[in-house]
Amino acid sequence: MATCLSFPAISNHPPPFKPHHRLNPTLTRSSLTDQALSAKSHLLSLISDQDRGLATQKEPQKLSQIVDAIENVALLGRDTVTTGSSLSGTWRLVWTTEKEQLFIIKNAGFFGTRAGDVLQVIDVENRALNNVITFPPDGVFFVRSNIEIASQQRVNFRFTSAVLRGKDWELPLPPFGQGWFESVYLDEEIRVVKDIRGDYLVVDRAPYSWKE
Repeated sequence: MATCLSFPAISNHPPPFKPHHRLNPTLTRSSLTDQALSAKSHLLSLISDQDRGLATQKEPQKLSQIVDAIENVALLGRDTVTTGSSLSGTWRLVWTTEKEQLFIIKNAGFFGTRAGDVLQVIDVENRALNNVITFPPDGVFFVRSNIEIASQQRVNFRFTSAVLRGKDWELPLPPFGQGWFESVYLDEEIRVVKDIRGDYLVVDRAPYSWKE
């Protein structure tokens, strides 16, 4: 998460996320705030019953509606800086199109467990990112990454190591990839992301801080 359990290499000139619509230049700050709240509420309503994205895989029309809602939210956040200190924190998956994460969430039961919170833990100051999938009560899989701020909304990352951990054991795994993600909308509650592969991610701020 993002989310981002595997990625192809970063292209030399990856295109930024560009919403389809245009803002009305006459909008006031107050009306923009109202529009942002409305767009955010609409997006959260659309994904509220989608089981973190599992249900959306079977509903192409719903996916189209959600992507359109994401573009509207991104439009209102397009001139904001989302790679500052407010990006740091423990972010919890609400919805995604990332097939790897959804596969693990769906099939964890085959391994005698279930997927708990899926997290993206970011520390901007220390240039660190952990992508985490929890398996209650004691299991966790996490991928460590180094990050660099590429622009006002884009973060580049490179995986450095991975660990599968149980109650009394730990299995180190090799790192496997690099990429980028753009936080196209960020406030005190949620973050909306698009990544190098065109996947989308909506996360909220977890009520706790995850630590290794």
